[in-house]
Parts: sequence; C-alpha cells; structure tokens
Amino acid sequence: MIASNKVIKLRKDLPSGTIILNRPERRNAINRETINALIEAFDDFQQERKVRALILTGSGTAFCSGTDLREMNETRNEDNALEIWHNEVMLFQDLIERMLRFPKPIICAVNGPVMGSGLALVLASDLVIATKSSKFGLPEGKRGLVAGLTAPLMAFRIGVGNAASMLFTGEDVSVATAQQIGLVNKVVNDDLIWASAQELAKSCASNAIQTMQMTKHLLNETVGETLFTQLSIGSANMATARTTDAAMEGVEAFLEKRVMKWD
Repeated sequence: MIASNKVIKLRKDLPSGTIILNRPERRNAINRETINALIEAFDDFQQERKVRALILTGSGTAFCSGTDLREMNETRNEDNALEIWHNEVMLFQDLIERMLRFPKPIICAVNGPVMGSGLALVLASDLVIATKSSKFGLPEGKRGLVAGLTAPLMAFRIGVGNAASMLFTGEDVSVATAQQIGLVNKVVNDDLIWASAQELAKSCASNAIQTMQMTKHLLNETVGETLFTQLSIGSANMATARTTDAAMEGVEAFLEKRVMKWD
C-alpha cells in the first residue's frame, strides 16, 4: 500500500510502515504543511495494529534541510507574525513529543544530509541508520536562530559535550563522526538504506509488543524524565529567536546568498 499527498508519502510493507518526506525540490525542508501531515501520519500508523515499527526517511538526495526559511521569512510580513511563529513552533513540539511517546519503535533512515530542525526528527526517533553520503549540521547560529527543540534532544541522546560542539560551531559532522558519538547506530550504502531499515523493523517486530512499548516509555519518559520540560523551554526560545534582528539578517542573508552582517 502506498499513499501520498503534497509533502509526504506513506507506505505499508509489513511489519513496517514508512513515512517519506516528499519535498525533494526543497531538500525536504519542513514547513507548516509538513508538520501537520507528519502528525496525522503518526496518528494513523499508531492505529495500524499490524504495523510493528515505523520507518522515517526522505525522498531525493537529502533527508531534510531543516526549517523552510523561505516560509519563515514570508511570515515576517504578516501582522500576526509572532502568533504564527509561536503556533508553528508549538506544533513542531507536539510532533516531537508524539514521536517520543509513539508506542512503536521509530527507525530513522537518513538518506543524505540532514540539517537544523531535520535533526530533531532524527533525534526523536529510536534507532538511526544513515548512508555513507549523510552528514549532520546545526546552522541555526549562522541564521540568528536557536535550535530550541533540537538542543535538548541532542543533550539527551549524545551528551551535553557533543551537543555543545555542534551547536556552538555550526560545523557539519560526517557520518563517521556521527556514528562515533552515538548519533547514528549503523551506516550503509546509499542504495541499501530502506532495505536495512526494513530488516531492523523485522528485528523489532520479533519482540513482544508490550515489551517494546514499556521499553520506549522507560527510555524516553523515565530516564528522560525532564526531557519534556526542556522541550517546552526550548520551544519558547526557538519562537522568540525568530523575532530578533539577528534572525531577520541571518535568514535574509541565507536566502540572498550573501555574507551575514552582524552588529
């Protein structure tokens, strides 16, 4: 079974279901429509009893380039821009929390570069497979923005030290380094990414359903007991950062392909 809309595709290949980010012309940048579609897809797959694990991947040559900065910049001209940004960030937080509480294992199949908020989708997943062409980056600082939802997830998954290095430098991390610091579980050839994720889904499906649910709750909500509070604080910072002069300059400079002019 395969279904699709403008921004995502859905597949069911038991025992897995697959969500495919489907904006290859924008390197699968996350816009408001994508967030809403992902929330609906996770809700639908939660009801599919025969789907025992979920694969999240992207179409084209990139997994996700992060937040759609063009849409963000266009919102700046709206009279209620702050309200729109706040609602958008809260919606993205809702998506991340749904992923963390999703009762089935989520396998992120990173099929190429992943940047910015796209990394939050990776970190909200339970297992990560990446291709040899993958790389990981948090360029928010170069855009005058704050990785409010990604930062707590990174600290939880790979430790504060590794998170600080990526957040403060804004430098891309190779897939080899990502695997070394625990961001990636397995690296495969580009043409094997979905097949490898499906094999991992089968391994997860061989376990008892209740065991998987309880284990995920234990990891994300017991061990990570303060994570959801941190995400709430992070989302507030993320929304506020969008209103600053630094964000206006950083985003416009990126879209205009010029050097930023910080004060």
